[in-house]
Amino acid sequence: MKEKKVSAPLITRAFTNENLGIVPADSLEKKVDRLSLILHSCCGPCSSSVIERLAGEFNITVLYYNPCITDEKEYKKRRAAQIQFIEKFNAERIDLPDISFIEGPYEPGAFFEATKGHEEDPEGGQRCSICFRQRLEKAAETAAFMGFDIFGTTLTVSPHKNYEIISAIGKDIAARYGVSFLDRDFKKQDGFKRSIELSRKYNLYRQNYCGCVYSDWRDK
Repeated sequence: MKEKKVSAPLITRAFTNENLGIVPADSLEKKVDRLSLILHSCCGPCSSSVIERLAGEFNITVLYYNPCITDEKEYKKRRAAQIQFIEKFNAERIDLPDISFIEGPYEPGAFFEATKGHEEDPEGGQRCSICFRQRLEKAAETAAFMGFDIFGTTLTVSPHKNYEIISAIGKDIAARYGVSFLDRDFKKQDGFKRSIELSRKYNLYRQNYCGCVYSDWRDK
């Protein structure tokens, strides 16, 4: 029987362009001979199957940067679910290097400014593309600043997100920042189905809308 690994609780630290901070996991010394990946994550559930799939390939640091989650209570619930999953995954998968975590600034004002004039766009329209770009830009910026080999996102695991659009945005940003983009459609091979299974296994909070006030159908 394998000895159970006990991982230290994660500590989150916000960063800005001037002050980027990373909280490495305890097993950082194991993180050799793999490319380092900064993985933008929209939430714990969506990250679950993606991390499971990639943990054997990369040294992963999850970037939780989501200014589009315009309700602060909702933002904190999703952040808590993200940390919960990483802690449980690290404790369970003693055969793999620990997943690390960094948190970007919570700045819904930046989302509103970027999407001004697109308030009435339909879901999946231009407003969503602007939102994808804003988050992928932060991932690439972080990767370039901190010396990561590659950046990617969990967004493509959702059946509600257009892979072709995300792929094109990621490639464009990669060319501008000089950092490789992990161009994968995580919906394939039942990625979304697996994320539901893992969410149940780890008892993760699973939201029922994308995040921004325009996509929140609950009060409509």
